[in-house]
Amino acid sequence: MFKKNDARFLIKTPTGYKNFEGVQKKFVDSLYTINFVDGSFIKCSGKHAFLTSFGFKKALELSVGDDITGKKISKIHSELGNFLVYDPVGVEEHSTYFSNGVVSHNTEFIGSSATLVSGTKLRSLAFKDPLFTEEGLDIYENPKPGKLYICTVDCAEGVGLDYQTINVIDVTQVPYRQVAKYRNNKLPLLFFPTIIYSLATRYNEAFVLIETNNVGQQVVDILHYDLEYENVYKIDHHHIKGQTVSGGFKRASSFGIKTTKTVKKIGCANLKTLIESDKLLIYDFDTIAELNTFVRVRDTYMAEEGNNDDLAMGLVLFAWLTAQSYFKDSTNIDIRRVLLAEENMLGEEQLTPVGFIDDGQKEEVIVDGADVWSARGYFSSTF
Repeated sequence: MFKKNDARFLIKTPTGYKNFEGVQKKFVDSLYTINFVDGSFIKCSGKHAFLTSFGFKKALELSVGDDITGKKISKIHSELGNFLVYDPVGVEEHSTYFSNGVVSHNTEFIGSSATLVSGTKLRSLAFKDPLFTEEGLDIYENPKPGKLYICTVDCAEGVGLDYQTINVIDVTQVPYRQVAKYRNNKLPLLFFPTIIYSLATRYNEAFVLIETNNVGQQVVDILHYDLEYENVYKIDHHHIKGQTVSGGFKRASSFGIKTTKTVKKIGCANLKTLIESDKLLIYDFDTIAELNTFVRVRDTYMAEEGNNDDLAMGLVLFAWLTAQSYFKDSTNIDIRRVLLAEENMLGEEQLTPVGFIDDGQKEEVIVDGADVWSARGYFSSTF
């Protein structure tokens, strides 16, 4: 998503050529084509800001006849869909630059205050090229003996709308790492359990956490009862504690998890902490793209209109899982303690060292019964 510049290139600005941090790559749900009287044109998102006769205005606020840096607009065309755009970020000095002969503003297009993960962190997330890719499956690290992996699954009907997704996370040690992902919105639902079985088995019989709000219950039933896959997380249901991961020995236990408001709230809070503190490393392009459009809507988080959040929700479930006692016991990792330990260490490093001054006096101590006399004072052991 972000390509660092490393001072290799300069960008033209109204005050000369300047350095910039890099180029941000993202998907937007609307694309504006702005044509000028001189025959030139520029394509951008609706939120892209240009310098006009009345100051900076977003593309969606412009009208035919407006003047942008001396160029008059002759036509504006907008279309809805899923479009890939590139934006220079971190332009030095005035945050403005020339694009197709007009002045643009280097605003914070990525990660506004509404996104779950901060804009600063989203800009630093860099995707990797997969080692292997085929029909929605991307492998970033091959399974290794002795490693512990977890799969989080978000289910869909496979009719071209929402995506069926699998996130494979290496939880052997902190930081956790995304090592593989599956994403497909056309696979028939009955085939999806076989994909889960194959991928989880490949990654050392990984434990699987499946969302069961809609069609997920059918998926988990096929995976456990028909394919006889044993490492499916069971959930206990308590009227006060809510849902908790367990060994599944209680009568009220069931396979899979329902994404309730409480689960989502805890998962979102934990996911934000994990990513922003570099305790969860994301390598997949599609996942990073979804995080860029995973925004606050009223009292929850979801994808912006025209985007998807199936991979992001898989990460939310994983983040919820990391706070569970069963997870901590099985991985020997308590992420909360890890974060607190780092904070305490940081605090100790920032403390001003305490100095001691020797006044040159020789201390003499005389013990008289229960009382102690010294050259610096009198102490009593009687309280």
